[in-house]
Amino acid sequence: MAINADNYCFACGVENPIGLHLKFEVAQDKVVAKKILPSEFQGYEKVLHGGIIATMLDESMCRFIQEKFNEPAMTARLEIRYHAPTPIGQEIKISAWQESQRRNIIGLKSTVELSDGTITAEATAKFAVVNSK
Repeated sequence: MAINADNYCFACGVENPIGLHLKFEVAQDKVVAKKILPSEFQGYEKVLHGGIIATMLDESMCRFIQEKFNEPAMTARLEIRYHAPTPIGQEIKISAWQESQRRNIIGLKSTVELSDGTITAEATAKFAVVNSK
């Protein structure tokens, strides 16, 4: 059985049985996903693992480019700041938006936010748009 790589993505693939299954929506000039993650994704007790947070931030920015430019993109540089622990079992919002563009290099920002508005992590990144035409 052949697996569609897009549907098997760890972050957003619906066919990946151990994935995050993130579902993004376009909201104004952002992409947004809301998610409650179980203890299988924890680092310290009751705290979401930092690598999972990094994956969600990166994926949200990549998804933004796919939605806006309809082109594949690759992360060229990623910087993350963790401000507070992100709790397991509570709804979080992952958002991403564009901040700059220079030719095929897109600058983006993304955040992980709790329902009370607390930003627990944020990322800035440069993505290289890979022209498939």
